[in-house]
Amino acid sequence: MHKCLTCGAELKGEPLLLLKNAPGYAQHLPDAEEVGSDKGIDLELRQCDLCGLIQMDCEPVDYYRDVIRASGISEMIRQLRMEQYSYLIKNYDLEGKSIIEIGCGQGDSLELLQGFPVNAYGIEHDPQMVETAQEKGLNVWRAFPETADTELENAPFDAFVMFNFLEHQPKPNEMLSCICNNLSDRGVGLITVPYVFSKYSFVFHEFMRDHLSYYTGDSLRVLLERNGFEVLEQKMDEETLAVIVRKRQRADFSPIRESRAAIRSSIGNFCEKCKAQGKRIAMWGASHQAFSVLSVMGSELEPAYILDSAAFKQGKYSPASHVPIVSPEHFFEDPVSCILIVSPDYAEEIAKNAKVRFGEEIETYTMRGNEVISL
Repeated sequence: MHKCLTCGAELKGEPLLLLKNAPGYAQHLPDAEEVGSDKGIDLELRQCDLCGLIQMDCEPVDYYRDVIRASGISEMIRQLRMEQYSYLIKNYDLEGKSIIEIGCGQGDSLELLQGFPVNAYGIEHDPQMVETAQEKGLNVWRAFPETADTELENAPFDAFVMFNFLEHQPKPNEMLSCICNNLSDRGVGLITVPYVFSKYSFVFHEFMRDHLSYYTGDSLRVLLERNGFEVLEQKMDEETLAVIVRKRQRADFSPIRESRAAIRSSIGNFCEKCKAQGKRIAMWGASHQAFSVLSVMGSELEPAYILDSAAFKQGKYSPASHVPIVSPEHFFEDPVSCILIVSPDYAEEIAKNAKVRFGEEIETYTMRGNEVISL
């Protein structure tokens, strides 16, 4: 039993479709000497219960890395590619930027891209196709996005295009991760795959061993998102599913780091001032915020204890910093001068109750933004 090409889940249950004595390949056809030994194979089409991908449960053809297309492109495809390139370049600010075609074959589509104001590149695995493309003056070299850490020449690229190539791949995760890793920040891409589920094309003869995956909009999105992309646009016609994607941006945590440093400085100054005046500090609120503050401050903040009204927390200790957690009544046994309230939503209410309960002379403080303020 094989596993899903996208998510790795086991492909269980009965196949969606069983094709007996099916062609074992659609390219590299047998000649007169080979036809006698050529045999059909049984193909099982299955759907992953977890991610929904419909796929052939078989080994890939041995030429899945090569782009094999009929010589030249039709006028209809030429017009489509021109429209796709124009839209992508105009709407995603790619003039003067670098665009690479993944699996460019002999460069028919790349020739069209070269006519736009961009730096056009292409990679192809078949050496004869590479040679043909280079003879056309195209910037093409032999390469294949084999693994996630495969480095492509001239990277990082600002964008990529890939036309009806992904469906052939036995390791689509590795291919897409490689492409993503060779893009600049916020790089974009255009991907097309055959769409066989329209009412016009959903017939048995659309399924073959060469095409391992049969993507729907949902299953393609799942694959792309698990490999570092967000889907910006999706268009589906009778034969093709096209998506425009963008490399997912890592969350910018520099403001959080800056805030952490500012809070540490503010609390440090507060603690230093209290110690200089001989004032002891307690905290109020055995919350995750308080535990985090204690962890960040270390020995600079050593409260006598943490006050908390929740009985189930009393008698315990803060994790990592090991400050005792006590009931508010403990104050009368071991009074302090200052209380730092680390319960942002209830700070004013707690400060008001503390002054009523412990006396107006008790000093109450809390955090507002990155500053310690008096309440």
